[in-house]
Amino acid sequence: MSGKVQCHSGHTYAQEPRAFVWEGERLVVDEVMARWRLPAGPTFRVRAAAGQVFDLHYAEAEDQWHIRPLGGGL
Repeated sequence: MSGKVQCHSGHTYAQEPRAFVWEGERLVVDEVMARWRLPAGPTFRVRAAAGQVFDLHYAEAEDQWHIRPLGGGL
């Protein structure tokens, strides 16, 4: 699902997500659990402050974030 992500950007865009909107609620990223790069752009596995786990993928060509819930406690 497409979404809004606030991220830290230093020398490049989307270096590290800080918060995102899921189902109308702003969730703060408590921990970046993993990060990797796909051909289409960077992906982050994050834990929100309430414990939910999500994959956040930035599709560079589309200039769009994609958010996928994974549940909690992974």
